[in-house]
Amino acid sequence: MWWQYLLVFLGAFLFDVVPFPFPPAFTIMVTLKILFDLNTWWVIILGVLGSIAGRYTLTLYIPLLADKIFKPQKNKEVQFLGEKISEEGWKSQMVILTYSLMPLPTTPLFLAAGMARLKPIQIIPAFFVGKFISDTIAVHLGDFASEGIDDILNEALSWNSILSLVLSLLFIAALLFIDWFALIEKKQFRLNFRIWK
Repeated sequence: MWWQYLLVFLGAFLFDVVPFPFPPAFTIMVTLKILFDLNTWWVIILGVLGSIAGRYTLTLYIPLLADKIFKPQKNKEVQFLGEKISEEGWKSQMVILTYSLMPLPTTPLFLAAGMARLKPIQIIPAFFVGKFISDTIAVHLGDFASEGIDDILNEALSWNSILSLVLSLLFIAALLFIDWFALIEKKQFRLNFRIWK
C-alpha cells in the first residue's frame, strides 16, 4: 500500500528534523520495511529523501531558534566558523561526505550548518551521497541480519548507539562552548559557557 511507503518518508523526515541527537533514520526505515514487507529500494529511496527533507528543514529553522536562545556573540562565532569551513571548497565537501558515511548522528553537522547560515546547497549534495550509501548498507544489513523488530530495537539501545549519542552530544557541546574566534584567529583554546540569552 502507498501509505506504508509514505510512513517511511515521514518517519525518516521526523527522525532527521529534530535539533537533538535521535536514533538514525535507517532504524525506522528497517522497522517499517520488515513490519510491512516493503520493497527494499523504495524504502531506501523514500527514506533518504525524507532524511534530506528533514535535514534541509532543520537548516532553515535553526538560525531562527539560535537567534532566540543564544547571545549574538555566539551566533557570530558560529557564522565565522561556517565562513571558514565554506572557504575550503571541495575539502569541506569531502569532510561532509566522510562524516555522513560514518555511524555517527549527523545532527551536529546540520546544527552547525544552520547556525552558521550556510546555504543548504553547500552541505546537502555531499550529505545525500553519504546518506544514500550508508542507508543502503544499513537497510540491506538490517534486512538480512534481523529476525524481527525486537533485534532492531535492541540494536537501537546497543553500546554502539549509546557511543554515537555521546559523541554527538560532545560535538554539539564543542560547537556551542568553544570560543571559535579565539581558536581560529589567535590559536587559543577557550571555553565560554555564557552563551544563553
